[in-house]
Amino acid sequence: MTIKRRKVLAGTAWGLAAAALPLLPAHAGTIEETKKRGTFRVGVTQAPPWFSKDPKSGQWSSGLGISMGKAMADALGVKLETVEVSWGNAIAALQSDKIDIMFMLDATPERKQAVDFPESPLLYYSLAVLARDDLPAKTWGDLNKPGVRIAVPQASSMDRFVSEHAAKADLQRFPDNAAAIAAFQSGRVDAVCLFHPPLLAARQRLGKGKIVVPTPAQSQASSAAIRKNDAEFVAWVDRELAAFYKSGQTQKWYEAALSDFGLDPTLAPPVMKEMIK
Repeated sequence: MTIKRRKVLAGTAWGLAAAALPLLPAHAGTIEETKKRGTFRVGVTQAPPWFSKDPKSGQWSSGLGISMGKAMADALGVKLETVEVSWGNAIAALQSDKIDIMFMLDATPERKQAVDFPESPLLYYSLAVLARDDLPAKTWGDLNKPGVRIAVPQASSMDRFVSEHAAKADLQRFPDNAAAIAAFQSGRVDAVCLFHPPLLAARQRLGKGKIVVPTPAQSQASSAAIRKNDAEFVAWVDRELAAFYKSGQTQKWYEAALSDFGLDPTLAPPVMKEMIK
C-alpha cells in the first residue's frame, strides 16, 4: 500500500469516527448555569466596606458586595455562594469558571481584554482627603495654601491632581498609600489624599481625622467583572446595577456596610456622584 493511500484511508477512518461521536452542547450562559447549579457565585475578599467576613462565624455577612450579591441571587431564584479570591486573581477565577462575578473592579482597558463589564457603573468613588479635624478642606482652594502639608503616593493620579489643584500647598510624596497614611498618623502632614475607599479603613483604624471630598470633585466609576462572551448575562447585570443605583439602593447598602464596619456614614463620602456637594 502506498503512503498516499494509507493517508487517505486514515483520514477516512478519522472522519467516520468523528461522525460517530455525539455532538457536545455549547457552553450554557451564566444565567442558565446559575439556575441549574442553584447558586450565584460571587468573588469575595476581606475589604470592608465592600466585603467583610465575620471572624466568629466565618461567614461573609457584611459589605456592599454581599448585599448586592444576595439581591442578584434572589432575582435569579438561587442562593448566594461566596468564593474567596484576591484582587490579583479575581480575573483568573472568572476565566476558570470559579466565580460568576466580581464586584468593585474598575473597567480598565487592560482588564477589558480579559473580561467583560456592564455599561452601567456599580458606584463612584472620589478623590478625598483624610484631614485634621480643624483643617478647612471643603474645596481644593481651602487646601491650596502655603503651610498646608498634604501627603500623596508619588507619581500617582493623586500626585498629578493635587499638583495641579493645590500647587501652593506643601505637597509631600511617599512611596505608597501606607506610607502616606503613616505620615498623617504621625502628624508630619495635615492631610493625606487618596481615592476614598482606603481612607475609610484608615479613619476607622486611626480613630481621628475627617474624610472630605473637596470640590470640584474628582470621581471615577467602579464596576463588576464578568466572563467574556456572555451577552445575555452582561445585559442582565447592566440592568440590575442601573436599577440599584437609580433607586438609591446602592447608597443604602454602602451606608449599612459602613455602620457594620464601625463608621458613621455621615462622615464618609457618598458613592453616588449626584450626592457629592
